[in-house]
Amino acid sequence: MQTEDHGNPNSSAKRIAIVGGGLSGLAAAHRIGELFAVENRPLEMTLFEAGPRTGGIMGTRHIGEYLVETGADSFITNKPWAVDLCRRLGIEDRLIPTDETYRRSLVLRNDKPVPVPEGFMLLTPAKIWPVLTSPIFSLGGKLRVAWEYFVPRRPQNGQQDESLAAFVRRRFGREALDRLIQPLVGGIYTSDPERLSLRATMPRFLEMERDFRSLIRASRKQQAQQTDATFSGSGARYGLFATPAGGISELLDRLRDRVADFATLRTETAVTALKPCVQQDGGATSGWKLTLSDGSEETFDGVIPAMRSWQAARLLKSLDARLSNLLDGIEYASTAIVVSGHKLDDIRDPINAFGLVVPAVENRRILAVSFASRKFPGRAPSGRVILRTFVGGAMQPELLKHSDEELLTIVREELSDILGVSGRAEFETVCRYERAMPQYHLGHCERVAEIETLVAKQAALELAGNAYHGVGIPDCVHSGEQAAERLCASLGI
Repeated sequence: MQTEDHGNPNSSAKRIAIVGGGLSGLAAAHRIGELFAVENRPLEMTLFEAGPRTGGIMGTRHIGEYLVETGADSFITNKPWAVDLCRRLGIEDRLIPTDETYRRSLVLRNDKPVPVPEGFMLLTPAKIWPVLTSPIFSLGGKLRVAWEYFVPRRPQNGQQDESLAAFVRRRFGREALDRLIQPLVGGIYTSDPERLSLRATMPRFLEMERDFRSLIRASRKQQAQQTDATFSGSGARYGLFATPAGGISELLDRLRDRVADFATLRTETAVTALKPCVQQDGGATSGWKLTLSDGSEETFDGVIPAMRSWQAARLLKSLDARLSNLLDGIEYASTAIVVSGHKLDDIRDPINAFGLVVPAVENRRILAVSFASRKFPGRAPSGRVILRTFVGGAMQPELLKHSDEELLTIVREELSDILGVSGRAEFETVCRYERAMPQYHLGHCERVAEIETLVAKQAALELAGNAYHGVGIPDCVHSGEQAAERLCASLGI
């Protein structure tokens, strides 16, 4: 166990435990510290992390002259919570946007990378002509996409949750789903679109249909109202993404250091059980007793489990079986990222884009390739490029059974065949993420609503993490901070 202890214990202080040292847990701890400081109240806070370090699955490594991200490499800025956190941490001026030079995406079509039509943003085109001239679609597929302008709204009365696949087929046709939208969305959620809840993941498209009937019509109206980089490029809305100049670890390190100013960080310390404290006279419960991996027990006034939902399910099983079952019912996908550095002269494709997505119908063994050093400057030496190749996910879980060396062989073969990568990589590393990506399947919103209702019945207990209302960096920050604010309110802060 490693401990960083700052501050003196105070018998009158509120004792708070954060279980999980990923981004959501750190954000929760930071927000609690801010709120207690405003009220000038004494605080004893401990953050427990089972692993050897805080920060979760994200991180930045320096490999020679390369700056390598092992997890998420950026965040969207139209969700304000990550940018706001950077401002409060004093690193907002360190944020850099994506490089306009390569602001577009590629998609594999018949084993060849072709550009995603300009203005095509995840589910809908803001411009029709690039779609009509794209080699991605057949003539029938192009006409079906254009016909979306005339497709009526789905009836709202008693409407059930709709999968992303069903929504796209209804509005744009099967070819648009199979050839473009499935791989674009798969690059975000690593999910099966037949099971992915649109309402839980991208409700704005349902709102566009509700308000404008046609998504094409809505996109054109929105484009006419905005003149910034929001609609530039293709694929994701790349003009809205940013990252610290020194990598994501710059945010994580600053956040951890700030939290360590007022909290104790205990790494390599798992929490194995959580139960309410009961007063000796049999009265109402007051506080929580945590059992640690070494068998010791500690008590706290409030607790925030900020961990994967299946881990929280185990922690809360003895407290509420229904709550535990609901948490355990959120499925997760496993993914591996193979990060490699190459000489540009060793790659046939010019890779003048941010990355390549691979449709499932292409029957390849990779999901996508991010051209990381094309997205942000300063990531690779001159004449070099970083490739981040994604393998596995919900659509190809069997690939994660391979050893690291076997995964490297698969990726080398795929990159050679698709992009013409030859020669020996200057570095290669495999990053595995087992049961790390929550799957927002049909009914997810209802499941989360019931989870939150059950948690609300427990005094001074809150949940945080990416399993509930969003998987991105801003969502994790927001989840942690909201949990912190609710907990402080319940403790009278």
